[in-house]
Amino acid sequence: MDRDARVYVAGHAGLAGSAIWRGLRDAGFGDLAGATSAEVDLRDRPAAFDLVGSIRPDVAVIAAARVGGIAANAAYPAEFLSDNLRIQVNVMDAAHAFGVERLLFLGSSCIYPKSAEQPIRESSLLTGVLEPTNDAYAIAKIAGIMQVQAHRRQYGARWISAMPTNLYGPGDNFHPENSHVLPALIRRFHEAVEQGRDEVVLWGSGTPRREFLHVDDLGRAVVHLLDVYDDPETINVGVGDDVTIRELAETVAGVVGFGGAIVQDPSRPDGTPRKVLDVSRIRALGWEPRIALRDGIESTYRWFVEHRAEARLG
Repeated sequence: MDRDARVYVAGHAGLAGSAIWRGLRDAGFGDLAGATSAEVDLRDRPAAFDLVGSIRPDVAVIAAARVGGIAANAAYPAEFLSDNLRIQVNVMDAAHAFGVERLLFLGSSCIYPKSAEQPIRESSLLTGVLEPTNDAYAIAKIAGIMQVQAHRRQYGARWISAMPTNLYGPGDNFHPENSHVLPALIRRFHEAVEQGRDEVVLWGSGTPRREFLHVDDLGRAVVHLLDVYDDPETINVGVGDDVTIRELAETVAGVVGFGGAIVQDPSRPDGTPRKVLDVSRIRALGWEPRIALRDGIESTYRWFVEHRAEARLG
């Protein structure tokens, strides 16, 4: 892809979007554009069209989304469905109206059925029932994939979609209730050390298995896919390896320096028993993750400590 292309990153100030911005910049793209949600509400169709029309990008990456952990998804399904559908439809329709040649839609691994065979292949999409704790968000993301494929069929657009696994890294949401599991654990163990507590409660049974990808690896993957991938089928982005939530908690505790007890709260939901992606297709294209999980947790914890005043803490 031409490094002189103008690239619009929707959601460039968020966890994934900021990493994609860094990845593009590091790869030599100098003409990057974005607007924060405070500046432009992409749920507002005229506002989204005005923004894309003013930027006139050659390439668009849609990383803007309403996101949250298992508690937030279960509590606000209507907003997760409505907000994400509107963002996606508005930005893609505007991209089409203004002739955007290349577009990458960023989805989520929650699109796959709860009981999908592990590791999850891209072909598992729409083959079974979704995990009920985040089905509204998943349906919105599936609609985004369908919109990309529809534009390819109807208009010959060189648009693609990528499904990352669980993301973490600098700029994450550390809210105690609405964040994803890894940043929530970082905050919980940090505060336990600060307050001198000898016990930390871990939601659920601790047995579900999850895969975690550092956002800077995602940033590199997005650049790589824009360079080499042009296929209607979505493509997974992950590490192809997983850990139990209990093992994750123990790693975070070690990084933070918490030496007390980790107690399970089985009244809290577990979600999908296991979710690890088959990443053979993206690896066949020459991309590999570089950041090991413990190294990534250590750097994320340093960022949290250094930026705690400005981090999203709730």
